[in-house]
Amino acid sequence: MWNRPRFDLKVRLTLRVAAISAACFAAISAYFLVTANSAAHARIDSIAAIVAKTLELQQGKVQWVASPRSDFPNLDPVSAHVMTPGLCLGFRSASGEMLQRFCSGAPAPASPPPQAFTAFYRSLFDPGREAARPVIVRGTKLGETVVSVDAAVQTAEAWHEAGRLMIALAIALPLLCALVYAALARALRPTRMIGDGLERIAAGDLTARLPPFDLAELSAIRDVFNHLAESLDTALAERNELTRKLIALQDEERRHLARELHDEFGQSLAAIRALAASARQTAAQDCPGLLGECDSIARTATGMMETLRGALFRLRPPDVDELGLVASLEGLVSGWNGRSRGQTRFDIRFDGAFESVPASVSANLYRIVQEAFTNAAKHAGATKVGLHLTMADDEIALAIEDDGGPNEAAVKSGMGLLGMRERVAALRGRLSFETGPNGSALHVFIPLAAADRQALEHAA
Repeated sequence: MWNRPRFDLKVRLTLRVAAISAACFAAISAYFLVTANSAAHARIDSIAAIVAKTLELQQGKVQWVASPRSDFPNLDPVSAHVMTPGLCLGFRSASGEMLQRFCSGAPAPASPPPQAFTAFYRSLFDPGREAARPVIVRGTKLGETVVSVDAAVQTAEAWHEAGRLMIALAIALPLLCALVYAALARALRPTRMIGDGLERIAAGDLTARLPPFDLAELSAIRDVFNHLAESLDTALAERNELTRKLIALQDEERRHLARELHDEFGQSLAAIRALAASARQTAAQDCPGLLGECDSIARTATGMMETLRGALFRLRPPDVDELGLVASLEGLVSGWNGRSRGQTRFDIRFDGAFESVPASVSANLYRIVQEAFTNAAKHAGATKVGLHLTMADDEIALAIEDDGGPNEAAVKSGMGLLGMRERVAALRGRLSFETGPNGSALHVFIPLAAADRQALEHAA
């Protein structure tokens, strides 16, 4: 798609109002020009008719008195009454000869019209057009009167009329734009509140609500927004409750599985080791060649026991409620350092007091750290893993950083990143996971208010 420039709504609407206003002013100016041109033509037509009638009366008087001396045509009597600047009066005989012509001078205009306006006006209208009226006496056409106005004078008058409108446009249009922009800015001021509310919703703050607005359209948006926020808040609360129950059920299943493995598989491995030791004693007396196989069975059983202990430790972690979050995490780090045999170094750092952290929150944080350590050590191939837990005034911050490379298995394995997100969502917290060429970083933030609410729900 094309990247079109984005304009502010107030600016866009103001520009449209300005364009419509300019079009209206242009239409009004065109109307005035057409009206002025029609009035000018009607005026010279009426003057031509008056002059023709005057000359007909003159000729009738000459014939009535039978005067040998005739001063026909005589335009002096009528010219004294109708002459205006730029007006020309004339009489043309039937043969086409101009017998008499009077023209009044026109003063130079104070502000002559621009060349562009002159060319535009003359292309649309016909300034300087002559108006002719026949002079008929007793059925005989003696000639015709010719009346015209200087084209420059008529164009200057039209420019004078249009100039006044342009001045009015130049004054009114910016003022109108300013008033429209101010009115739109005032009317659309609630859109900032709507934008802020949407940003809060996007950031996870579902308590955001919009106040009532004066405009009906914005009030409709406000109703939909508040209903959507309430629905999302309810849905998220129900989802978090379901997630909490599923996680609790998952932990209970893990504990049950750990007990089954310990009671059944552990005892079987212990029995195999005892039988291997008994078989070795018998083989030492009766068949020394079987000593190697007996030792191999014992080593295999011992290795399986160590693997079982690690699985049991992951399935059934130490009782965080009794040991506390700090001691449990220190034991987890110590265990990983012992099992990694120097291949991966785990460090831990605490800032703040964590004695008041609810047991359910501590258990979830422990599980998140446990899964993150597994991903960093086994899947990302990290050599250094750092854990930093901070207690602030309003939230608990957990940061785990490693120098391993990005690996898709680190996200999909076991509980994975999805399981971490579910645990964090159940605590109404935030989680971010970033990978790069220098390693990965996991950041978890749990609000203390949500932690207290989680403790109350768990106690209930």
